[in-house]
Amino acid sequence: MACGSGGCGGGGCGGGCAGGCGQGGACGTAACPALHVYDWLPDLGVGGSPVVYEIVEVAFKGNRKGFFRNVHNLDLHTGDYVIVEADRGVDFGIVHMVGELVRLRLKSKALDEDDDFPNVVRLANLHDIEQWEANKEREAETFLVGRRAIDRMNLPMKLVDVEWQFDHKKVTFYFTAEHRVDFRALVRELAKRFRTRVELRQIGARDEAARIGGIGSCGRELCCSTWLQSFKPVTTQSARVQNLPLNPVRLSGQCGRLKCCLNYELEQYMQALKDFPPVDTVVLTPQGPATVQKVDIFKEIVWLQYEDGSWEDRPLAEVKAMLEDGGEAPRRKRTRNTSRRGRRRGRGRGGNASGGAS
Repeated sequence: MACGSGGCGGGGCGGGCAGGCGQGGACGTAACPALHVYDWLPDLGVGGSPVVYEIVEVAFKGNRKGFFRNVHNLDLHTGDYVIVEADRGVDFGIVHMVGELVRLRLKSKALDEDDDFPNVVRLANLHDIEQWEANKEREAETFLVGRRAIDRMNLPMKLVDVEWQFDHKKVTFYFTAEHRVDFRALVRELAKRFRTRVELRQIGARDEAARIGGIGSCGRELCCSTWLQSFKPVTTQSARVQNLPLNPVRLSGQCGRLKCCLNYELEQYMQALKDFPPVDTVVLTPQGPATVQKVDIFKEIVWLQYEDGSWEDRPLAEVKAMLEDGGEAPRRKRTRNTSRRGRRRGRGRGGNASGGAS
């Protein structure tokens, strides 16, 4: 499983131990069972009884998932096609998770087993699967109709995806927009066109990438469209701590926002940096005072700069010993060479450093 290898090291289990929680999937963070792991506990019930867990998780289009109650005691396994209760009708889904892993997922989402979950109606038959495939073809046609209607009304919104309910009693249009959009006229036209209940749902840029999917720069499927359950804030400070170049092109994902993976190893970096002296710390070396310029947490090396401008890399253990023996000198304050900047500014304006005309 992913536990113990960093999968649950993001603070979701207790103190957020670096390197994973080590609980083999029982931490309840949903980070491990979200992946397609092998379920070693398919028939384990409460107290070791052979009673199968009643609640299952079903996945739909666009990584949308929900919990359903198996009231008919169907023999369900991951990957089975099922018909489930939906809003004013039924829908078609794929079983994503069963057994004790579902109980852990409920725990991570702060849901109670006694909550009112919709039911699994039955296993899907061949006719249901054919209709499901036909619905996917119809969604492509519906998408074009919706996009033409948006262009005709000149609405400031971008249509992302369309999802038909299995029984055609509802169609959902997912869109993105910079500001709030009055789409009541659009809803009326689409409802008249398709003769069913129409729902327009605004989503964010990250939700758009999750629904569309794709391949990231790492060569793997997008995290948001596979296993990531929630979006956490990502800032440029995460890149600075990991000493990554602040290149917007390389740090941005398919959604145009900072990549979620910038947070994955952030905790480990912050934990490792606690053993290193901060940048600009003055170390009293045998060759004289030197300033810490940068560090390498993997090789445990500290780069020092002496007063004559020369650089030297030293092992972290030696720098720590020097700090303990000689103490830490006052940190230097960074100063800017204003005279050089002034000369550049003067040349750019056609004048000298004092601003007079040449």
